Parts: sequence; C-alpha cells; structure tokens
Amino acid sequence: MNRIPIAFPLFLLTFCSTLTGQTLPVPASADARVGSPQVVVTPDRLDWSYRTGDPVAFTITVLMDGQPVPDAEVSFRVGPERFEGGPVKEVLENGSITIPGGTMQNPGFLRCMAETTIDGETYEGLGTAAFEPENITPTQVEPDDFDKFWEESLAVLKDLPLDLHQTLVPEQCTPEVNVYLVDYQVPAKGKMTRFYGVLTEPAKPGKYPAVLRVPGAGVRSYWGEKSLSAKGLIVLQVGIHGIPVQLPGTVYDDLRATALNYYPSFNLDNRELYYYQRVYLGCVRGNDVLVNHPMWDGENLVVAGGSQGGQLSIVTSALDPRVTGTVTNYPAYCDVTGYLHGRAGGWPHLLGKEEFQDPAMIRTTSYYDTLNFARRLHAPISCAWGFNDTTCPPTSMYAAYNVITVPKKLTIQLDMGHRSSEEFNRRYSERILEMAGID
Repeated sequence: MNRIPIAFPLFLLTFCSTLTGQTLPVPASADARVGSPQVVVTPDRLDWSYRTGDPVAFTITVLMDGQPVPDAEVSFRVGPERFEGGPVKEVLENGSITIPGGTMQNPGFLRCMAETTIDGETYEGLGTAAFEPENITPTQVEPDDFDKFWEESLAVLKDLPLDLHQTLVPEQCTPEVNVYLVDYQVPAKGKMTRFYGVLTEPAKPGKYPAVLRVPGAGVRSYWGEKSLSAKGLIVLQVGIHGIPVQLPGTVYDDLRATALNYYPSFNLDNRELYYYQRVYLGCVRGNDVLVNHPMWDGENLVVAGGSQGGQLSIVTSALDPRVTGTVTNYPAYCDVTGYLHGRAGGWPHLLGKEEFQDPAMIRTTSYYDTLNFARRLHAPISCAWGFNDTTCPPTSMYAAYNVITVPKKLTIQLDMGHRSSEEFNRRYSERILEMAGID
C-alpha cells in the first residue's frame, strides 16, 4: 500500500478537554449559569489553503458564550483526513493554543480534530487545511467496458412500460402547489420492482422546468419539495428502496436496522446484482416521469441532490442525455479506492475495511464510482461542499471534480462538515432555480 508522504511532528496527534475544576462566573443577577461550549479549530490562513510543502499551524480554542474557557483540557489529533493520529492532551490556560501541524508533500487535506469534556459532556471541533486540492488525481480505475456495461443496462428500459401510478393527496396540497404520490416500474435483473416518490407541481396551468430530487443515504419518509414548486418547478422527489415513502416512521426504523442495514455493500462482489444497479436505473426512470409530464417545458431537466443524492445526481446526469444541468452537494461514492492507496476514499468507506477488499468487490466499485460518471457529464454542473466533511472526504470529492470537463462551478463553505448551514441550504435552492433557468 502506497502512503502519502506527510511531514508533521509525531507528538502532535490529538487534543480533548475537561474543565478541570474551573467554575465560570455566574452573573450577579442569576443563581446559576449554563452554556453551549464550542471547540473551534482554524488553520492559520484565511482561505485554509496551502501549497504542498508549506507549513500549517492550527489554533484550537474552547469557547462558551463567545469567551475563551480558561483551564479547559483538550485532546487533539493531526493528520491526513481519516488518517489522523492518536491523541495528545493539553490544558489551555487561556482557553486557546496554537500548534504546528506540519505539512503535506502531495495534494490533499491535513486535518486537526479536537474535543473537550465539560460537565460530563463532550464537545468536538475540527479544522482542515487544503493542499493544492485542484491537483488531486483519481485512484479509481476506469474499466474498458464501462460504457458498454451501462449501455446494455439502460437498454432494458427502452421497451419497459413505465406503468406510472399517480395519486393526488389533497390534504398536502396548497393553493400554489399540487402534491401527488407516485410510483413506477423499475427492472432488477429479470424482476420488476418499483420506485416510490412525491411529485409536486405548480397549481397554475403552464409550462415549467423539471427537477429530479434524488435522496441522501438512509431509509426515511419523503414529503415532496413544495417550496421549489411554488417558485415554478415540477419536482419529483424519489426514494430508492422500493418502499412507499409516507409510511409510519417505525417502518423505516426497522428496515434501517435490519433488511436495509448497510445496503451499499449488498452484492458488491457482482456488478450485475450490486444494489446500486437498480437504483441508478430507477433514477433515470424518474426522468421519464418528468419528461412525460404534460406541464414540462420540453427543455429544462435538472437533477439535484446531496451526499448519496450528490452521487445519484452525477450518475443520473451522466447516463441520461436529456439532463440539462446538475446541482450536487458533497457527493458520495467518489474515488472509493482511495483507501487502497493510503488516503481517504468516499462514503460509504467500504474499501477501508478488509472484508470488502476482495478483487471482485474492488472491480465492481469501478462501474459504480461517481468519479467515472463525472468524466461523462454532458451538461453544466454546480457543486458545493465544505473542507470539514468527515463523511464525504474532500479528497474524494476533488478527485471526481477534477475530471469533469463540462462547465462547472464549485462553492465552498470552509468550516462546513456533512451537515449544511441555513445559508448553504438557501444557496442550494437558488442554485437549482438558476440551473433550471428561473431568475
């Protein structure tokens, strides 16, 4: 296994904090005080960006109510993302410390993770320095028969009836938006299964752009995208697991814990039967629903999603020439073979575990890796993510982004992890509207 050369002090490996007997002052007007401690970790450059070989320093601060917490004990780790070392503890006399983080000799991301324990509760923070991410190259291979495999897979859809069922849900409609539960037929290696979802459309007659909203990972209910439809979009939000999307929550809880637990690993040793085979085809079929909608404008078809939905948006767009634009947030399943080369791979981190490093499993990932679909995009794409994402490591996402040849735009929120901020979500909706041609 090849390891990325890293230069940083071996003793700087991790950092956790306990408030060691320190009592914060209580205002004279009150009897007691509570707060929400924060652990803030920041690289020493405003854009968190470095050239390979440049040194980076991280400042770690424990705050409560905007003030540094004196005598907090912290534990920190420093290293390439998902390869951070073991912990070192330190007491912060003034609530803050700056440590040397070393450097990286190859493009990638160097991360400092810190935590503190106050009143029995643990609080975490992290900061991530980028080293020439625009020069990150893939580790995933591209099979010689990749295009043939997907042409043959898609050919099954050509003569298969959509068999669309669409039911108006009056109690979920608004004066501006109609809401329907939908399901349609999807093949799964000789068997017929179904995709379920929620379609929302403007109540006012007219012609409108269409958006396929593909889901993040997990097993859950879906309730449609009424806010987008109120702004003039036909939106189909789909689930991928072949179950209705508005069942009692306990049903999804049970499936998540049993039959669908860790579904991205199902049949990984067989490219024909792998779980995402049916999923990718089902997403393309979702576009069939939209282009056959009587209110579609006949021109604009956008696919949008985040995390697993970012994966599915890129895949669907690459497989379907009708797509005119893609909006993706922190895409999953990018360059998943990174772990075989000593660096972070994309969610679901299968190849970081020996049990999934069988040659047949590794080969299967090459037919489903988001990166190999990113090479084949034919329409503009808008991407967004954060440097602090621990679920979809930025190394993996940049590996995919860097092979895209169509017009592309990347928006970064430096400190964001895998949970988006209100501002990020607002901008996400704006990006979808822009891509759909709505000012």
